[in-house]
Amino acid sequence: MSKIDKIVLAYSGGLDTSVIAKWLQEEYQAEVVTFTADLGQGEEVEPARAKAEAMGIKEIYIDDLREEFARDFVFPMFRANALYEGEYYLGTSIARPLISKRLIEIANETNADAISHGATGKGNDQVRFELGAYALKPGVQVVAPWREWDLNSREKLMAYCDEHDIQVEKKKGKKSPYSMDANLLHISYEGDILENPWNEPEEDMWMWTVSPEKAPDEPTYLTIGYKKGDPVSIDGKDMSAATIMEYLNKVAGANGVGRTDIVENRYVGMKARGCYETPAGFVMMKAHRAIESITLDRDAAHLKDEMMPKYAELLYNGYWWSPERKMLQAAIDDTQEFVNGDVKIKLYKGNVTVVGRRSPDTLFDENIATFEDDEGAYDQKDAAGFIKLNALRLRTAAKKGRSML
Repeated sequence: MSKIDKIVLAYSGGLDTSVIAKWLQEEYQAEVVTFTADLGQGEEVEPARAKAEAMGIKEIYIDDLREEFARDFVFPMFRANALYEGEYYLGTSIARPLISKRLIEIANETNADAISHGATGKGNDQVRFELGAYALKPGVQVVAPWREWDLNSREKLMAYCDEHDIQVEKKKGKKSPYSMDANLLHISYEGDILENPWNEPEEDMWMWTVSPEKAPDEPTYLTIGYKKGDPVSIDGKDMSAATIMEYLNKVAGANGVGRTDIVENRYVGMKARGCYETPAGFVMMKAHRAIESITLDRDAAHLKDEMMPKYAELLYNGYWWSPERKMLQAAIDDTQEFVNGDVKIKLYKGNVTVVGRRSPDTLFDENIATFEDDEGAYDQKDAAGFIKLNALRLRTAAKKGRSML
């Protein structure tokens, strides 16, 4: 690395990044700029300012990015119906490109030489942060302390705090044993007993959802309005992107909706077990597929489903800012022009059920689909020729002795 005089640090104000801030000052003799993002994690972010000031940091950025996160990152991802390995709603993955973007913007504003983050050398986040940073500012330098220092335990971090007079919260009572990450889309849990994939999560681990067994005995109904593939209203009331997600998290979580327990394949090569609460995501995924079911052409919908795993893999691995993701996004967004209308959802004891869908742009034709008299809208005799033409290659092969039996 060339000489580094100023570093922008993604800073939460917690133990790890508080140590990193001081460590960067000591090891690199550099000025540190802190950036704290409010992505809807549900915790107050402003206290990070006082902690940074106590370490002599002069330039402190605390940004409310909830609307941008929901509108420009989460919603485009949900237009694709993206799920990694069929189960993971990409809640952590989709937050990283926005943080990388803002880190680079602040680096440009403050004439910083480098950026820094608190991701470990074992995880995916280091890849996501840095791929995004290099895509947006090719010459930026990256300092990843977890790949450099030997402070590899909580005890060593706390000792460093004592040695350097770093004020960190020493919470009274029971501290969560899990490594957690939260934003508008999800909260994740890793570590402790979850490291054994046979262990069932403890009920008191979950923070956003009630147990389905203890959810209300009466269902909750919602009508979600869509415009060009994005939810824009709930029960007829227009809402911003972030407000919709906040509302759905609360209502769906109260009905036991949103829990996932998976083992995923990390980009760095290992398998990892994680538990996630994604109440709004569960509802939005179900509702979006429902409105698409009556507004998308069949083959366009099927091709879109074939593209989805690649799109999800790109996001999981950190390639939001890649040309291939941009290309796929353009194709996906083009399909959403007529994805307009309403979806009626029932929430009940952990389940999300679609019970109605309607659209001014529907391709569903009751006259054709009916089991009653269709008044000539569909000639059933046409099916015979259709079947024979599609069977031609099968019949030809069978006549040549290539039967599948």
